[in-house]
Amino acid sequence: MIVGLGNPGREYENTKHNTGFMTVDALAADMGADRWQQKMAALVASVSFRGETILLVKPQTYMNDSGRAVGPLMRWYKLAEPQVYIVYDDMDLPVGRLRIRKSGSDGGHNGIKSIFANGCTEFIRFRIGIGRPLPQWSVVDHVLAPFTPDVLPAFQEGVAAAVAAIKGCLELGVDKGMNRFNPKKKRE
Repeated sequence: MIVGLGNPGREYENTKHNTGFMTVDALAADMGADRWQQKMAALVASVSFRGETILLVKPQTYMNDSGRAVGPLMRWYKLAEPQVYIVYDDMDLPVGRLRIRKSGSDGGHNGIKSIFANGCTEFIRFRIGIGRPLPQWSVVDHVLAPFTPDVLPAFQEGVAAAVAAIKGCLELGVDKGMNRFNPKKKRE
């Protein structure tokens, strides 16, 4: 199950906080999923990938209540926590930077806090950087604003990298996928 976090509604469509939705939409287009159904407070599409059924999920609960969709879907489909991939925005990464992790804290992200509170803590994390707010901006203003034209190409590259990484992790396994798709540290 691949879950993109975001906020439903037209007014949030292109905001930084909808990074997860945008990534899952790009993955759906890449994999040929075009039929979304409303299930347990989420939009869900099913696609076949290498003989496996993959669920693409966009919670319709607003970001801070994402777990209300993720937890019940995970239990309904009898998925183990490591079979759940969560894609979301991260202010601590530069715009477009991808980071894959098998575990970790909520990092102050309210969507992740909600997923933890709904019984899922050991999921695979695909974090895509949205950068830090400008000095005069609040965090809320930052995450609910669209990307500016100067950083939009970097963000779009990050979404494309996340799509490739998700497919790579499905194909190779998460450990090999992390080795291949996480950015390499530069040696001095």
